[in-house]
Amino acid sequence: MSRLEASDQFFGHPSGLFVCFATELWERFSFYGMKYLLLLYLTKYHLFSDTNGLEVLGSYAALVYALPVIGGMLADRFLGMRKAVVFGGILLVLGHMGMALEGEQARVVNGEIVRDEIALQFFYVSLALIIVGVGFLKPNISTIVGQLYSKDDPRRDPGFTIFYMGINIGAFTATILCGYLGETYGWRYGFGAAGIGMVIGLITFIRGQPLLLGIAEPKDTEMLKQKSILGLSIEATIYLLSITGIAIIWQMLQWHAAVGLLLNGLAIIVLLGLGWFIIFKCEPVERSRMIVLITLTLSTVVFWALFEQSAASMTLYADRVMDHSIFGLNLTTSQFGSLNPLFIFLFAPLFAWLWTFLGRHNIEPSTPIKFSLGLVQAGLGFGALVLGAANPNHAGLVSGYWMVLAYLLHTTGELCLSPVGLSAVTKLSVKSVLGVMMGSWFLATAYSEFVAVQLAKFAAIDNTSDEKIDVATALASYTELFTYLLWVGLAAAFVLLLISPILKRMMHGVR
Repeated sequence: MSRLEASDQFFGHPSGLFVCFATELWERFSFYGMKYLLLLYLTKYHLFSDTNGLEVLGSYAALVYALPVIGGMLADRFLGMRKAVVFGGILLVLGHMGMALEGEQARVVNGEIVRDEIALQFFYVSLALIIVGVGFLKPNISTIVGQLYSKDDPRRDPGFTIFYMGINIGAFTATILCGYLGETYGWRYGFGAAGIGMVIGLITFIRGQPLLLGIAEPKDTEMLKQKSILGLSIEATIYLLSITGIAIIWQMLQWHAAVGLLLNGLAIIVLLGLGWFIIFKCEPVERSRMIVLITLTLSTVVFWALFEQSAASMTLYADRVMDHSIFGLNLTTSQFGSLNPLFIFLFAPLFAWLWTFLGRHNIEPSTPIKFSLGLVQAGLGFGALVLGAANPNHAGLVSGYWMVLAYLLHTTGELCLSPVGLSAVTKLSVKSVLGVMMGSWFLATAYSEFVAVQLAKFAAIDNTSDEKIDVATALASYTELFTYLLWVGLAAAFVLLLISPILKRMMHGVR
């Protein structure tokens, strides 16, 4: 009996899958538990302007998606996945617990806003800890799942499906529970609950090590003990540099232009480098496929910039101009974020069946067309909010059901685009630069987070005074933004659909 067969104790899968499933569930619980509270906390408790709050959110989200590229490389080359996940988990616990130190609420004194600056510094340090912690944990827990199976194991894809269900269970429960606690009883309770979730995840991973059967260990433990140029062991040097990175990110979160400069610089370097590689190093078929992949990757920047309005402009929209009563429930603002994982639960199996059914009949859409469908639905989600704004209730508020429809369209768009995205990277990329292209994919996601808040700023409202925000004025501002985003999504989808026959030919048989 093989090692993997001997350990089949979790729904017919290796027992180590349970460890990864539970760890990722609680890590995502902690992440989403604070994601939809973040902007509300800054604008309502510390009285940040919409613009400043969005800048913090955008810098945080962009760096959260950029750092896993580095964390994955460090684990693969030096630390091994176990050490990387444990180190990342410890940073996450510290960061989430630090978020619970909310300090004194900001107040207006003689027309000036007085904030608890010490508490805000704790807040920025906590965000930096979370960013670096996610960078170490997120990519490596997924890698462990892949290594639980041999390449030809038919349980591999179903295993990842179970694993991703853990992500959505964590996201759904977090937005429901942490959102309720944070907005009803106090921000520290919502952030604190997210931190407790991460503690449970870290303990689960540490105690579950025997079930991983050693696959997450460093490749060369002796190399980790060797001295670096700093005179410390390589392992200690990595930890020291990571702490230094936390200090740098702590400051970058307070100087938002730095994040923009970093992302723009990386984007230019990557595009120039890939352009050189495509022109001088690729065969004709490889060159065609790489051009398609770059085109698809750029289109995801548009999609995610629209999709990630959920934690930005859509959250402020729900808080200020929306009736929260739906299906007999009265949701808090942040709890609307639970609709995305809920719809993934409901519709992911349907989409998996649909693509299989269409493929069996040779009518499955090509990858570029699936991307176009995703962009169309991202745009139409904002169309739903525009329609809702045209039909407010007697109090001038938009029915919460329009937000439900917007999330439904965004989620079905995600299911058209996201699952095939990483697969497209692996199928279209030249093998010698697969790691670079995977990193570029995540960099595009990080860049889209930055773009998302730049778009959301168009509807920014000056809310730093004691005066209550006028609902009609706010509704008009958000409607103007969402109308623009509707046309951006539709236009991007039209362009991609128009060139999809060309892209399909350039893929040379790859679907």
